[in-house]
Amino acid sequence: MRKYLSLFLAAVVSTQLFADEGMWLPSRIYERIADMQDKGFRLTAEDLYSVNQASLKDGIVHFGGGCTGELISPDGLLITNHHCGYGQIQAHSSVEHDYLTNGFWAMTRDQELPNPGLTVSFLVRMDDVTSQVLKGCKQGMSESDRSEIIKKNTDAIVEKAETEGIGYKAKVSPLYYGNQYFLFLYQVFSDVRLVGAPPSSIGKFGGDTDNWMWPRHTGDFSLFRIYADKDNNPAPYSEDNVPYKPKKFFSISVKGIEEGDFTLVYGFPGRTQEYILSDAVDYIANVSNPHKIALRTMRLDNQKAEMEKSPEVRIKYASKNASVANSWKKWQGEMKGILKMNTVAEKQKYEKAFTEWAKGNAEYETVIPEMKKIYGVLAEYNFAEDYHKEAVMAVEAASFAGRYVKSDAGARESLAKSFFKNYHMPIDKNIFVDMMTAYSNNVPEKFRPEYFNVQMEKYGTPEKWADAIFSSTVYTDKDRLSAATEEQLAEDPFVEYYNSFNDFYNREIKPVIAENSARLSLLYRTYMKGQMEFDREKAFYPDANSTLRIAYGHVKGYKPADAVYYKPSSTLEGIMQKDNPDIYDYNIPQVLRDVYAKKDYGRWEVNGTVPVCFIATNHTSGGNSGSPVIDAEGNLIGVNFDRVWEGTMSDIVFDPDVCRNIALDIRYALFVIDKVAGASHLIDEMVIVE
Repeated sequence: MRKYLSLFLAAVVSTQLFADEGMWLPSRIYERIADMQDKGFRLTAEDLYSVNQASLKDGIVHFGGGCTGELISPDGLLITNHHCGYGQIQAHSSVEHDYLTNGFWAMTRDQELPNPGLTVSFLVRMDDVTSQVLKGCKQGMSESDRSEIIKKNTDAIVEKAETEGIGYKAKVSPLYYGNQYFLFLYQVFSDVRLVGAPPSSIGKFGGDTDNWMWPRHTGDFSLFRIYADKDNNPAPYSEDNVPYKPKKFFSISVKGIEEGDFTLVYGFPGRTQEYILSDAVDYIANVSNPHKIALRTMRLDNQKAEMEKSPEVRIKYASKNASVANSWKKWQGEMKGILKMNTVAEKQKYEKAFTEWAKGNAEYETVIPEMKKIYGVLAEYNFAEDYHKEAVMAVEAASFAGRYVKSDAGARESLAKSFFKNYHMPIDKNIFVDMMTAYSNNVPEKFRPEYFNVQMEKYGTPEKWADAIFSSTVYTDKDRLSAATEEQLAEDPFVEYYNSFNDFYNREIKPVIAENSARLSLLYRTYMKGQMEFDREKAFYPDANSTLRIAYGHVKGYKPADAVYYKPSSTLEGIMQKDNPDIYDYNIPQVLRDVYAKKDYGRWEVNGTVPVCFIATNHTSGGNSGSPVIDAEGNLIGVNFDRVWEGTMSDIVFDPDVCRNIALDIRYALFVIDKVAGASHLIDEMVIVE
């Protein structure tokens, strides 16, 4: 029996990391460097991460808190994705100066546009501070006492670290569900100016249709410049500031890529859940994602219907629409991938093997059964929370009203200006009807506030409720809002809507989720520790948490379906094949058509065309948008911007057959800068490796 069990365990837990799976901590990359070098990498661990000398980490920034960017010149020039800079491009756009449609290029440095609120953060260093964080924690102490000690220790570590330099910000983050703690120390710059962005018909070529898909032909890049004071330190925007001089910037290789070439992605992946229980995966794939997809489909349909009627509305809702659509499509691919890989059943097998191994071990033998009980309680509460966030709070006027009435006078003016700049009431009203209909049809009675029942009884249908609330509110019209008294603001029907739903959520739903999630977190800490003991041959990497990581792999095509094989690179020919003046997302600039007609590709020509995008096997996630993709010598060859649709479940489970990251070939960015924008002065700043 023991022999059989050993063979069974070996079969189940032989889930060793696939060749290119993993998001590795840069400070521990020396543990992976031998494998990387075996796969073709020619640099050292010290070249990637060092606190004693300039290394590649010093050329990378956390862009705006949600993306990655990299330095490509000694004068602070930075490249990231077009969709990462989209909010800034939109903010500078108007009907008269439509930079979304026409693009923007600063031909001199005094034309570069400031972006209040935008920051970029360089990682100064990361330290394992587990022992300091847990100092004073003792076996058997209550979790509340333990948490209090951890907070006190963490605050002290952060406070001390932030005194080390100008503009320093520190954060201590748990890894492996709290089995380890790391300090991440950053230097933050706030004077970041827009330098260049291609037209959306290049930067978002293909729009939602091509999003998450391959082959891709999107020139997804934008350029910014970091400014500093005369001593090269962070400083608020000032005309006296000068371009930042980075410790390190990336040389750009135009040698080209071939299938099998080594690739490395260096960036800030947002969130992965590689070690969650089968129950969580089942909820995501079979309950949560299907409902959230349906809700966002209705929102997108309403937005697009109005956007197609008016260029003004299209500009107003361009960023909102892209934001809603991004997760909407990702969830579809994630759900499909989880089901295709039979992930729930595979995790159940793993959990069965773990439970067998843990028998007789007081620390681990009950951990999985206890977690499953909690997931049984959480399922219906998580469902109610999904509808609260995706349906109730999808009504823009309600969310605005709730924020506005609680703000002071100074904040209100800015809040209103921002809201009405990008608001179109007919869209919001139609979304209200669809969201309240879905809420009524799908949310169980016990998870609805009495307010909802009263309104539905009073008006009979969501349509009549919408007519009443939108005709009487002051929060959909800036003139009525500015003329309203404090009493009118506070008693507005959308404030009542916002407060009623939120009060119910905060009283009846959120506390149950918080209590059970806290219990789960403790159990996951134990379960994670147990997995590492159970499967000692596996190289565990910490889940992504928006901290700097390294992922390595190679250029490779894939086979998404029977009789279909996708090559790993795309070219300008594909853009011209898709070009359609009648479809906004495929209507490329005339200048690009002219360049193509003349075959005026200059130094960027490869075999009679221009390379556009490529795919590789690097393990990436949200937050890796804008990350540098580098070659074996550490040169920049691409800018990461997406994953293939069939592989979006990689946040939960990695499939080496189809999980691919999508990158802009840097040669296409240079081609656009040179031949489309006529901004070759920017290329002159860069170091090009021929």
